[in-house]
Amino acid sequence: MKIEKPEIREVQIIRYVQPFREGGSLPALVDADDGFDYVIKFRGAGQGRKALVAEIIGGELARFLGLRMPEMVFADLDESFARMEPDEEIQDLLRFSVGKNLGVHFLRGAITFDANVDTIGELEASKIVWLDALLMNVDRTVRNTNMLMWHKELWLIDHGASLYFHHSWDNWEEQMMKPFPQIKDHVLLKNASLVEQVDAEFRDFFNDKNLENVLSIIPDEWLVDDERDLTADQAREVYVTFLKGRVANSKNFIEQILNERKNSI
Repeated sequence: MKIEKPEIREVQIIRYVQPFREGGSLPALVDADDGFDYVIKFRGAGQGRKALVAEIIGGELARFLGLRMPEMVFADLDESFARMEPDEEIQDLLRFSVGKNLGVHFLRGAITFDANVDTIGELEASKIVWLDALLMNVDRTVRNTNMLMWHKELWLIDHGASLYFHHSWDNWEEQMMKPFPQIKDHVLLKNASLVEQVDAEFRDFFNDKNLENVLSIIPDEWLVDDERDLTADQAREVYVTFLKGRVANSKNFIEQILNERKNSI
């Protein structure tokens, strides 16, 4: 099953509005030259470029499943912003983030998803839990759902804590095979009764061509890993192989989901 190559627009940041202090990496609200507002994930933040790579992969794969993701753009930051910022912490962040960053369209008026108030269907919940288990996303818990309700619809945000193997590149082949024990803390676990159906319906989307299309849009400069002596293309190959391996061994994390659901219900 073929999915068209994603397209990501490029914008220029024209005004730094405010930081989001609740985010550990100090994302910020900015105005861009296309007239829209974006939440910027900075390349110079704590997890750096790896978080931006995970964000793009997670967001685009979410679209494979028909889940809602705000538009992502490449947002260019000029060096002048650091000079104008009085806060030293933010000043350093901006200085290390000059160049291409990742912007996520700001959903004005959206509210944080609350599992005690908001309800979503079992199929949608199952898609999200299945994808987060595949990506090994540790950050979709009651404490930090990373989901928003906007116009009465659920929108996913922030996949930066996914694919944590790439912070060290150690044992990534083994990680392909493993279940995902942290799924027990997923905020939607109790609703995810159709993960086997999701697996059967969508696993074929995760083929070489579709995955390569996603990886091809990530800038080379975000992928090069000098410490591990990996070129951008070599890194792309690892991600594609890892994701294909996770899907090929999905029974391992599906069994984990089913077992944890039995324990929690």
